[in-house]
Amino acid sequence: MLKSVLSRPDNTKMITFFYFALVIYAIAALVWWGLLLYQQNNQVMQLQQQTLELKQKNEMPFSTYLQEESRISKEKKLRNLQYIGEGGTFLVIILLGAVFVFNAMRRQIRFGRQQQNFMTAVTHELRSPIAIIQLNLETLQKHVLDEEQRKKLYENNLSEINRLNQLCNNMLLASQFDNRQYHLVMEKIDLSELLKEIVKESIVRMHQHIIKSDIPDEVMVTGDKFMLQIAVNNLLVNAAKYAPKQSTIHIRLLPLAHIAKIRIADEGEGIPVDERERIFSRFYRIGNENTRKAKGTGLGLFLTKKIIEQHKGSISVLDNTPKGSIFEITLPCVPA
Repeated sequence: MLKSVLSRPDNTKMITFFYFALVIYAIAALVWWGLLLYQQNNQVMQLQQQTLELKQKNEMPFSTYLQEESRISKEKKLRNLQYIGEGGTFLVIILLGAVFVFNAMRRQIRFGRQQQNFMTAVTHELRSPIAIIQLNLETLQKHVLDEEQRKKLYENNLSEINRLNQLCNNMLLASQFDNRQYHLVMEKIDLSELLKEIVKESIVRMHQHIIKSDIPDEVMVTGDKFMLQIAVNNLLVNAAKYAPKQSTIHIRLLPLAHIAKIRIADEGEGIPVDERERIFSRFYRIGNENTRKAKGTGLGLFLTKKIIEQHKGSISVLDNTPKGSIFEITLPCVPA
């Protein structure tokens, strides 16, 4: 129930207002009770002082009077210090608790919004290829087309089916990673051949972009072939989404001493420095679903980073020259 309430953007301001009102009320109540205890302590001291003065009038020795007066003064100071110490401790606890709860609430609100964006994006990502496939099939059914036109429609259908398949794979893998159900099938892989196959398929699927490659032969790694294929495909799809049509996407494989670097460069708008860590978070996408042009689920980069980390590698974002971004994957190599 609380999760559903926090995930509603229209309730955020109201929840924040009531939260801070409750914190301020708690602090004000603490200060009020502190003042009452201070006043009560002063009243007790005044009564004790008056009682002491009456005893002095009844011929109490002056030395005894001074001792009692000193004792009363010390007790007052000790009680005041006790009230200040206890009140300060409670105040610190309240403030720390308030900060902890507020951060947790803010994270929940942000996560709820990301989930809403994810559902909106998934709906769009599912409906768009289905609508395109349906339209293409209806065109093939109702019209007599020449061989070239039919071939183009078939290619479009296969491209959209691959898009649906990749979306389903990403969603399934995200669920399996959460439940720790997927176990990598590690084997010796020819990374060069794997990348060449991916490039060949991408040229067919991403015909609106120019796909270039620079891949040397026989670069070997140990890993899960299926998972590495998903990771690289996610980066290529991401580049195609954010780069202009007819721009170049360049994939390079750089074999070094004990590592191999895969670089996928695009000519898009680039990624701000302060966003380069966040883009690998689950559901996170720059902007919002109502304003951004490129659609997506926010799972691709998250899964790519998870896959690369499970292969004991790393992924980072660099600036492309003169424009765009470079996603760089680093993987440990094995002898050929």
